[in-house]
Amino acid sequence: MPEELATVETCDEIVYLAYRARRRNSRKGENGRVLVVGGSYLYHGAPLLSALGASKVGVDLVYLAVPNVIAAPIRAYSPTFIVLPLPDAKLTVGCVNRLLKWLPEVDAAVVGPGLGKQKTDGMKKLVRELALKGVKVVLDADALRVEVTQEVAGKPSVLTPHQGEFKRVFSKELDEKLESRATALREAAAQAKSTILLKGAVDIISDGTRVAFNRTGTPAMTVGGTGDVLAGVVAAFLALGAEPFAAAAAGAYINGLAGEAAEKELGLHITAVDVAGKIPYVLKRFDRVG
Repeated sequence: MPEELATVETCDEIVYLAYRARRRNSRKGENGRVLVVGGSYLYHGAPLLSALGASKVGVDLVYLAVPNVIAAPIRAYSPTFIVLPLPDAKLTVGCVNRLLKWLPEVDAAVVGPGLGKQKTDGMKKLVRELALKGVKVVLDADALRVEVTQEVAGKPSVLTPHQGEFKRVFSKELDEKLESRATALREAAAQAKSTILLKGAVDIISDGTRVAFNRTGTPAMTVGGTGDVLAGVVAAFLALGAEPFAAAAAGAYINGLAGEAAEKELGLHITAVDVAGKIPYVLKRFDRVG
């Protein structure tokens, strides 16, 4: 996106910037490989929803690294995900060492959904090693800790906090005025040296210089899990080659449109799975083969 577009509203144009044409003779793996790391005994659904979001964008491969205790039900949910069972219930350094030995080449990763409260040593090592390998990283939910975000500073990365998580990371209380929130977000993104996607009734995205407002979505999307889907969508756009600001803005736009489509069909009774299911329908008109 041109630098002169310092403040924009998300629209179709941002999707065309983030969603590249597919080569007619492309092979498996060339159209994005996404890793999702998350989950716990209590929160088995969050990483699965992120994986659904990424897969519905249309990436070639999605790997799910989750604790062994929830690996079997996640495998049973879908044959399309490659599940990597982790030996410990928490994301320990030992788990990370094992994962790094197993892991094939990936383009982008989501770290955090469903991990729950725990020590951050494993998270820090994982995102540090992924960033060193050139993997673009989305930090979501329980990975949104100051010491974890510092590991991706200056690297291609997106942080996806809601207002409470933003306060936890940046020690700043946001008010309700969009202009004030945008200013605080731009300052925080510059400080973090990462793109931030602040989730809300109006999403705000900034890379420390540019700001985008996203107004797609519906009040029906307050249902749990829609943010997990969003993290997967952003990771998919990163895996397809988008730079972080465009990936975050396009992800928010498409996720919101998918929520609107789900609400149109089902009213105020949608689930995050319904939102993920509508992603292909809203994204199909952007498909290009060249």
